[in-house]
Amino acid sequence: MMIDALPVREKILIARLRERAARQLNSRRLRAQVKTGGAVICGIGDDAAVLRIPPGHQALVTTDFSLEDVHFRLAWDSAEAIGHRTLLRGLSDIAAMGGEPTAAFLSLALPAQVRDDWVERFLAGLLNLARRFGVSLAGGDTSQSPQKILADIIVVGSVPSNRAILRSGAQVGDRIYVTGRLGASAARLAELYSAGARTRPPSGAQDRLGMPRIALGRALRRLSLATSMIDLSDGLSTDLDHLCQESRVGAQIWEEAIPRAAWDGDRVEMKFALHGGEDYELLFTARRKRRMPKTIDGIRITEIGTITRGRKAFLVNSSGRQVAFGPAGWEHFAPHSGS
Repeated sequence: MMIDALPVREKILIARLRERAARQLNSRRLRAQVKTGGAVICGIGDDAAVLRIPPGHQALVTTDFSLEDVHFRLAWDSAEAIGHRTLLRGLSDIAAMGGEPTAAFLSLALPAQVRDDWVERFLAGLLNLARRFGVSLAGGDTSQSPQKILADIIVVGSVPSNRAILRSGAQVGDRIYVTGRLGASAARLAELYSAGARTRPPSGAQDRLGMPRIALGRALRRLSLATSMIDLSDGLSTDLDHLCQESRVGAQIWEEAIPRAAWDGDRVEMKFALHGGEDYELLFTARRKRRMPKTIDGIRITEIGTITRGRKAFLVNSSGRQVAFGPAGWEHFAPHSGS
């Protein structure tokens, strides 16, 4: 981040970010990272950050947009939750590779009417999550937006050389697994739509702050359990299609095996578990004969299907009938088409 020849408000914002990042680097966990060779050498204040990659490792780099009225609405989401999910999107990608996150870079475009206290709370949500996973805010950019808020996050991590878990490793006969439970985020969004919420979420539709499965992804890589993996950000049907296309295989999914999240005292509708996005769980495959633990890092692991020949996915529904299971992931802030 450069701090010369900038508007006054941008200088103040960058100074605030730099102060927060410096405070973060003084935390015990990040000081330990410096000693072990996985942290930021030089961060905010220069033209570029300087990062140290541990010996015998390869770098992981991912980037994600968060756009107002596409990924979030100010009337429906707190500033803290928006900041949290901005970083969560990148951390979840690192988890899906079996990697360890190291540093984050935030580019933030704000319209003039956004209040300073909203920015403070946004940063608090983002940095609280960063601190929890030992990630340094190492740089980025700021700008004025003509109308809406745009946040772009880049997350850098590392993985032992040639050990990253890719989407392309699934083979015919592999079992398919998911972590946690699915559909809560989509159920929340559907409730907001049905209530016609304009200024505040209805009862029960409060912030839902997911967590990246960093330790779980790392364990799957360390134990050589997963043959391929992807995070569930776009919905099970869509992300399964991505994995199948990259591995050049098909899949059969058992509807009754899908672990559905609880919502409003009951399990979510099946369509939300099958197609809802922003679960940030992991979808992965493993060899048929590999024994899979019931939980890893305290997170439930559920077998939901098998990898097949061909390039198409099918769903075996509750009546035992096999139907096509194409990508129909959640489209944010557009009427959901159902299952």
